[in-house]
Amino acid sequence: MFKELNPILHSQLRLAVVSLLIAVKEAEFTFLKDKTNSTAGNLSVQINKLKEAGYVEVTKQFKDNYPQTTCKMTKKGVDAFEAYVLALQAYMNPTTQ
Repeated sequence: MFKELNPILHSQLRLAVVSLLIAVKEAEFTFLKDKTNSTAGNLSVQINKLKEAGYVEVTKQFKDNYPQTTCKMTKKGVDAFEAYVLALQAYMNPTTQ
């Protein structure tokens, strides 16, 4: 009856990152850090897990002599997020299944 929730997306910080990226399409690391109120180290680890899963594309470059990391969702990540949301909806409305 209930589908298993995607363990990659079921982490609070990773879910927050993906939710932000779905809304803005692309974001700098500092934006994600500020919005999630996370430490740089923890955010970096969680973004790397999303990248390894193929859900997020990470671009590192320099802008005005400062490192700049930008993240954006991949098609696989968008599909996984949509499936996760549908699975959560099934948990919230179990009698409609």
